Amino acid sequence: FFSPPQEIVSGESEEESNGVNLMEFSDEILLHILSYVPCTDLVLNVRRTCRKLATLCLDKSLTHTVLLQKDYKVNKDKVKQLMRDIGKEIYQLNMAGCYWLPSSTIDHVTRCKNLVKLNLSGCHVTSLRLSKMLSTLQHLRSLAIDVNPGFDASQLSSECKATLSRVLELKQTLYTPSYGVVPCCTSLEKLLLYFEILDRSREGFMLSGQLMVGESNVPHYQNLRVFYARLAPGYVNQEVVRLYLAVLSDRTPENLHAFLISAPGSFAETGATKNLLDSMARNVRLDALQLPKAWINGSGLLQHLKFNNPFYFSFSRCTLSGGHLIQRVINGGKDLKSLTSLNLSGCVHCLAPESLFRKAEDDIDSSILENLVVSCCNLRHLNLSAAHHHSSESIGSHLCQLLSRLKHLLSLALPVCSITDVAANVEKPPTASNLVPQTFGRKVRIGIQTYPRNLADQANQKIESSVFWALMGSLRFLETLEVIGSSFSSAMPRNEPAIRNSLPPCVRAQSVGDSEVAAISQLTYLQSLTLAQLPNILTGSGLINIGLQCQHLRTLSLANLGMMGKVVYMSALMDMLKHCKCLRDLRLEQPYFCAGAQFFQALSHCSSLQRLCIVSRSGTLQSDAVMSFMANCLEVIMCHMFMGESLTVCKNLQQSIVRSFQADRPALNVVIFPLLHEDLTEVIRDVPMRHLDEITLFKSRVAEEPPNLWW
Repeated sequence: FFSPPQEIVSGESEEESNGVNLMEFSDEILLHILSYVPCTDLVLNVRRTCRKLATLCLDKSLTHTVLLQKDYKVNKDKVKQLMRDIGKEIYQLNMAGCYWLPSSTIDHVTRCKNLVKLNLSGCHVTSLRLSKMLSTLQHLRSLAIDVNPGFDASQLSSECKATLSRVLELKQTLYTPSYGVVPCCTSLEKLLLYFEILDRSREGFMLSGQLMVGESNVPHYQNLRVFYARLAPGYVNQEVVRLYLAVLSDRTPENLHAFLISAPGSFAETGATKNLLDSMARNVRLDALQLPKAWINGSGLLQHLKFNNPFYFSFSRCTLSGGHLIQRVINGGKDLKSLTSLNLSGCVHCLAPESLFRKAEDDIDSSILENLVVSCCNLRHLNLSAAHHHSSESIGSHLCQLLSRLKHLLSLALPVCSITDVAANVEKPPTASNLVPQTFGRKVRIGIQTYPRNLADQANQKIESSVFWALMGSLRFLETLEVIGSSFSSAMPRNEPAIRNSLPPCVRAQSVGDSEVAAISQLTYLQSLTLAQLPNILTGSGLINIGLQCQHLRTLSLANLGMMGKVVYMSALMDMLKHCKCLRDLRLEQPYFCAGAQFFQALSHCSSLQRLCIVSRSGTLQSDAVMSFMANCLEVIMCHMFMGESLTVCKNLQQSIVRSFQADRPALNVVIFPLLHEDLTEVIRDVPMRHLDEITLFKSRVAEEPPNLWW
């Protein structure tokens, strides 16, 4: 693309050419085009093609910020050359998730004397290397690092600590109990903490949440504006985060405006945390809030907290009722136009007036949702998943009709049972497909209705009249959509053995199938799609429509569609994949999935594919087909397959892939392992956090964090 003909290189014009001469564009247009090219390619390749591009490629607008975080082709030598050529021009450097680069690569960052922002999350950095590097970065104000076992703060030099004392933003991922560099950062305004500490060592010993010897220094929070902590499952993570919070409970920063703690499972409130929350209620006005469910459930905390211009709320997994939501958060219909992101995932009573005598499956009160929609009319991210939000048959508007008023939505997560037409459920008698048991075992032979495969024929069936079809038509600019069964749970949780049995889908969800999937094809700008536990998928015909219409689709996650004993949508999926030219991430979770030659041949049409994850109980694979796929798809750098094959088959295939392709793909990460093997959790702990968090583990990601939490 950027290899002009020899005449242009020598300065001669191509008057007679009928084609467009790239060099005739204005500098502004060329700079805009070049901004889409990875910086390594610009500096090391493109700028060598001609004099004009040599000048433009070094323009400050292109070298000011260097993003290497998903440049999977970059290696140590390229980084070294890049820093040598433009190091002094770089003010922001993002190397997050570059797990394949050796730790010595970090030494070259010292050439970037003017760095203001540096992200090294997921990179291998020792205490001594960190000290040496930070000693030279006197202008640094934003830093992201990992704290691994063996980290020793006593090895940090005085020059390094001087740099840290000027840092205003710190993101720290902890893999061992430690304060890391927090005590050295005396001017912190934003602190993001990710706790990924395991309860047991590789040798099987229980770990303690006590900090390492010599880490008695306490954090300095007096200037803190944003505090965020995300905990992975495990008791040790809870112990360590309490040590970080203890300082906050003594004296709450006056300028604190965002306080967020994301903790799975039970994270009990203590006297110290209660004192902290009481102090916050008295002294601060918040713009963003997220708390563990135990800290909110049954307390009057929300009634006392004061908010300024809130932009993010998360009440995930709380028993907060709709009445409390309206009264205490929305303040009886208060104007909340500032709110752009709301996470009510797993908040089973949030659309009901009270929760005391209510069952989770009871109908919602549409007036609560209507009040929410009117008050928060500028919502861009909304998560209502992991709950039964059933619209009433006779009272009020349907949930989909109310959500269609949120014209600014960019991402949306819904439970499957919330999108079904109430009238259709009432009038339509049970079909054979509705009666098929959603369990493993003997398959039941049923008559399968023939579904049309193109959008026009689907329209003839008048599926446009459904409330979900209308919702999809009204949210034309939606980029992320998740439709997840309210009782769905992945077969591969974080730190536990694989789940062998799944809960049946909600009764209201039994009619959701191919026509609803076809409705999604109206989302022209869709980039990420997750569908899980849609029981009435008969052919998967709607997937083909999505492949044809949603040409911007980059991430696709499908799980437990249709009957559990057979992959009924395989043919449609293969047809769909032939049209997904922009697809980069594909995750499939389905029992009895056959990853054979036909599947991988269809997947080879996805020329942009980078990451593939397949999770399948009793699933099978063909090693030759996998090897052929890897050879044809040169961009693939992650292949995770957790199937029903033997350990020997899995190990042999994994070794073959690594041996054949690792040299040309430095970022290649391959994990092929039996899903039900007892050592699965040990294998998972070695997966780079970037892949584990973004694709391998299933979770709802809509409104998971505040927008623009980190750059």
